[in-house]
Amino acid sequence: MCGINGIIFCGDNPNNSISSQLTKMNELIIHRGPDDDGFFIKNTKEFSIGMAMRRLSIIDLTSGAQPMSSEDEKITIVFNGEIYNYRELKKDLIAKGVKFTTNSDTEVILKLYENFGTSAFGKLDGMFAFSIYDENLSKVFIARDFFGEKPLYYFKTNKGFYWGSELKSIVSIFSNKPSISKTGLNLYFRLTYIPAPFTIYENIFKLEANHFIEIDCKDNSYTIQSILNQPAEGIDPEIKFEEAKTKTRELVNQSVISRAVSDVPIGTFLSGGVDSSIVSAILAENTSAKIDTFSIGFEKKSFDESDKARTVAKQIQSNHHEFIIGPKDLKHHIDDILNNFDEPFADSSSLPTYLVAHKTSQHVKVALTGDGGDEVFGGYNKYYMGRLNQRYTGLIPEKIHKHFKAIAESLLSTRSDKRGKRFKAKKLLNSIGYEDDFYFNIISLAFQENEIKTLLRPDKFEEGIFDYFLTKITEKKGLSAFRNIDKLISLEGDMLVKVDRTSMLTSLESRAPFLNKTLWDFTGQLPESFLIKGWNKKYLLKESFKDYFPSDFLNKSKKGFGVPVGDWLRSDLSTELKSYANKKFIESQNIFETEEITKLVNNHLSGVTDNTFKVWAFFCFQKWYMKTYFSENLNFN
Repeated sequence: MCGINGIIFCGDNPNNSISSQLTKMNELIIHRGPDDDGFFIKNTKEFSIGMAMRRLSIIDLTSGAQPMSSEDEKITIVFNGEIYNYRELKKDLIAKGVKFTTNSDTEVILKLYENFGTSAFGKLDGMFAFSIYDENLSKVFIARDFFGEKPLYYFKTNKGFYWGSELKSIVSIFSNKPSISKTGLNLYFRLTYIPAPFTIYENIFKLEANHFIEIDCKDNSYTIQSILNQPAEGIDPEIKFEEAKTKTRELVNQSVISRAVSDVPIGTFLSGGVDSSIVSAILAENTSAKIDTFSIGFEKKSFDESDKARTVAKQIQSNHHEFIIGPKDLKHHIDDILNNFDEPFADSSSLPTYLVAHKTSQHVKVALTGDGGDEVFGGYNKYYMGRLNQRYTGLIPEKIHKHFKAIAESLLSTRSDKRGKRFKAKKLLNSIGYEDDFYFNIISLAFQENEIKTLLRPDKFEEGIFDYFLTKITEKKGLSAFRNIDKLISLEGDMLVKVDRTSMLTSLESRAPFLNKTLWDFTGQLPESFLIKGWNKKYLLKESFKDYFPSDFLNKSKKGFGVPVGDWLRSDLSTELKSYANKKFIESQNIFETEEITKLVNNHLSGVTDNTFKVWAFFCFQKWYMKTYFSENLNFN
């Protein structure tokens, strides 16, 4: 696990500027790899190329140094991530006569590319972002994994091409801060995050999951292509539920075991939910010594579920570490957590995720998580909402719905951040849509399109913000469609960003066994009723592993990794929030409609209406904006 950076410069490389720029880019991501660093620089008559990395040593601690080159030094790689099937791939290559000098997964990627070219990328089971310079072709290939677990940003100029694991490294090359992207701005205030290929900045992009860039170093041109993966193993269309259970146990066990390969201590994040409980139980079953499990609880009891984690820890006899947090625990960390995303990011669960990662990193260097279980096995409430939307819109005409919504809006409003039945009913009502793109309303966690239109100034508003993603989705309705939209947008743009940045900020590697392409392909071919039976979410997964836990434990309700930020915005964070809503500051930004911001913030602070998700999105944006465009706080009084 590490971070990577790279530069291609067409023409002369005056004063060896690539070396100084790469050093600066690499120093900014030292938290991703405090154990080691490495540089590769090559100057030719037509171009110069440099690649660099920071390493967190997990596998082959002694001989896995990077950058790594082929025997003839014509091909060089820098690599961020882990390849879980590298031993099997290495075995196949050795059978073909390929020789190895290390035990690292990095060398396996290098040898695969030497033998198969870019078709090698589809053979990899893992989380990765890597760049390969091929001197024979004068080309660079940059690839990102199937789910997008590891990040990769890029930026092109007339004479250069830049890439890196974190946005801060790319931004560091600018003499002035880049302009805000209208698309990125609108996506953020809909979703609370910005999915690939977009970022908050104009002309800086994220490489989409399961894609690679091919760059011609001589003329600085590039293309982006999908990675062609190994074909999915077909299943019997008449598969019985019991057969599916057996296969599920087999695949999940295999994935956990493959992701537990490490030359350093390993543990698990244990929330007490279905996914993390199953991962922890399997790891404990396949480990001779007691495993370490880690969980976070909250002082506010309506958000605390630490008792469930304790139940599982006792069942599997783990060394359990539990940490109870409140707003005071976050005071010293909130700036570091939010600023490390390098662009606006308002998933409040990033705060406890960081804290559990921080505590965990004091004991182990690798942690398995339950991330991806909801996408793979159908575990989200929003999948119910999608089903309800289809039934509702089939019965209620749109005109009647609009009238009903106007009446219900005030009746369902809440004053505090409790997220109870009224909150859920209001969320469902606001997400109802009569077009094929209705699911995008469901995943819009902050503002709906009509609300953004009044929030932003006219020149900052962009219609059809999801049009790009709609072209990528063939199905628009049904569980299969919802899962694919989540993989494309929510998983890549929110969940995996949160886990990667918070864990890497503490120099901890996190691995998600449910994010396995074979497992994804398998569940994608099953009848929807296997995944969600009636209103029973993740039915197949729970039935497959129910024998591991006390009776009916896996059917207990789970709140999710929620944080009472709505309350905190009214208390510990209120002074900072008010400064961000200052009229003169808002007017100086030329982004928002001042009156809308004033009403939004004041109604929340006074308790007239609970606007937690909207105000938190605004708060996180303003914190990013202040840090990015002002070197010090300005006095607008």
